[in-house]
Amino acid sequence: MKFSPIRPIEAARALRAIFADPDDTKQVFRIIEALQGPSLARTHSRLRQTDSGRKLLRERPDLLPLLCDRGWLASLPDGTLGRAYLDFVQAEGITADGLVEASLVRTPMDDSGLSWVRDWLRDTHDVWHAVLGYRGDVVGESALLAFSHTETGNWGVGLVAAVAWIKLGRETDPALGAQHTVAEGRRIAQNCAWFVDVPWHEWLERPLEDVRRDLGITKPVEYHPIAASEFDTTLFGRRPKQPGKAA
Repeated sequence: MKFSPIRPIEAARALRAIFADPDDTKQVFRIIEALQGPSLARTHSRLRQTDSGRKLLRERPDLLPLLCDRGWLASLPDGTLGRAYLDFVQAEGITADGLVEASLVRTPMDDSGLSWVRDWLRDTHDVWHAVLGYRGDVVGESALLAFSHTETGNWGVGLVAAVAWIKLGRETDPALGAQHTVAEGRRIAQNCAWFVDVPWHEWLERPLEDVRRDLGITKPVEYHPIAASEFDTTLFGRRPKQPGKAA
């Protein structure tokens, strides 16, 4: 099994940077790369154990062109996964190729199979947002990272989610349930289907309700979103718990 070298100092620097500027997505990819370890190889191996996973590895579909074609996504019927994805990225003011640009910090890989898995995980991230119902705020992103860590085992993803859980507990009103939402992301992943071997390129035209049912997602998550601007996001800083108001 291929084991990427662990680079804790690089991860620590990137972790400090991402909490200083939560919109600096490049730092997330730096952490993922620095603490990847055996997770990518294990994900590749698990894909080889399912019919859908083997098909994905054999065909190596490119999801990015579909996600970048907003005209096509807008033409899909209301209630489909593709329309829900489009609504999410438009509401957040982001693009699929924006993640690609942020991910350019990644180290080139000799193994084309592992490289495809890495890109697949990157490109499906915001599709997972649409399926689960997490927005792009600090709580939603942290919860999705907790979900993703459970799905992929990447230590870097788990580290960001864990530190965010601690920060949200220190900086936010407990009545807002931010820590509960992040922890719930992990529990959801433990009780639903494995998202990695889903043929998302074929499911964008499907009704979102059918997608959720087939994956074991009973309903989209409900939580109180908290923007990064509402509290002290620095790694070690601390302010009184005051962002937002409990519903």
